Amino acid sequence: MSEPQSIEACIRDNLETYFRDLDGTEPTGLYDMLVKLVEKPLLDVVMNQSGQNQSRAAEWLGLNRNTLRKKLLEHELLK
Repeated sequence: MSEPQSIEACIRDNLETYFRDLDGTEPTGLYDMLVKLVEKPLLDVVMNQSGQNQSRAAEWLGLNRNTLRKKLLEHELLK
């Protein structure tokens, strides 16, 4: 079995593919796009791992519970 790829390496590989696929077209809003794309699955997985416990998830993420709740609403992840 091969060694799993680090999250950083996975993101780097995907960004290089993204730029290659742009084929010279310059991207716009790349930072905000990437933060949103990473934030949603991060919140979803952490909420599932915490048993939907917002206080625990906020602690794990290093966020205030109200900030977490706001982000969950933004990403339509409140169940």
